Amino acid sequence: MSEPDAPPPPPVVGGVPREIADGVYVVPDGRVPLVPNVGIVLGEDKVLVVDTAMGRANGARIRGFAEELGGGRELMVTITHFHPEHGFGAQEFGDSTIVYNRTQLDELREKGSGYLEMFRTFGDTVAAELEGVELVEPDDVYDGGLHELDLGGRTAELRTYGLAHTRGDQVVFLPDERVLFTGDLVEERCFAIFPYFPPDDVDVDGDKWIAVLEQLEALEPLIVVPGHGDAGGASVISDARAYLTLLRDETQRLKSGGATIDAVVEEIDASMRALHPDWAQPEWIGFGVRHFYDTH
Repeated sequence: MSEPDAPPPPPVVGGVPREIADGVYVVPDGRVPLVPNVGIVLGEDKVLVVDTAMGRANGARIRGFAEELGGGRELMVTITHFHPEHGFGAQEFGDSTIVYNRTQLDELREKGSGYLEMFRTFGDTVAAELEGVELVEPDDVYDGGLHELDLGGRTAELRTYGLAHTRGDQVVFLPDERVLFTGDLVEERCFAIFPYFPPDDVDVDGDKWIAVLEQLEALEPLIVVPGHGDAGGASVISDARAYLTLLRDETQRLKSGGATIDAVVEEIDASMRALHPDWAQPEWIGFGVRHFYDTH
């Protein structure tokens, strides 16, 4: 008899800030499910936090890191997208300046409560982290495209490209250091997360997602911080794009040959697991296949 699978670890931030460029830090996810990579960027006047992790305890831990590194400088917060593990610790930053793009705010208002309740069904440890969580709206909202934050001697670019992983995905690019925080547009050794839950939520577009990754590559980043997984060079983006492209092309090929959706999911799930045996969260393969099958 095989041993039962061990339960996943609690979604608790266990890492400490690691400097990846001068004054630029990452609190690594430790490859713990539902824990994102978090960025802390120091300017002369302000500190920018990129994502807060999920829940009040995690948010307070991230805030503590930012305050310690910032030494009394003003805190600013931005979230890469509305999903709970990335931004549902924001209430611990209530006296900071929180900045979103307008589409992300609209998506938070429309879906945030539903996602909060859905995540609470993911097990006792997840529900515990979400105890007492309240949705927090931003102080400043911009209308998409490019929005620059002056941190004092350092500029952070908030860039929005429209519907891809979500409707309001945002990356944070530091042009001088060429550091890019991607949120879940890019994962490293982790299968792309497709929030494709028809009919409740279908706001994901794989074709546009691939096009966005091409635009991110054109920024020529030197350091890429994915939503989940290890930071690395530009190849982190190209690996993610290659996977999405293959997933789309294989789905189209099998569908055009007359295969049913379930048959396509079964075949591609097996082939992708074999191709990337060390990648995490293979349960997302099927969601991506179903998205491409339904939209092509």
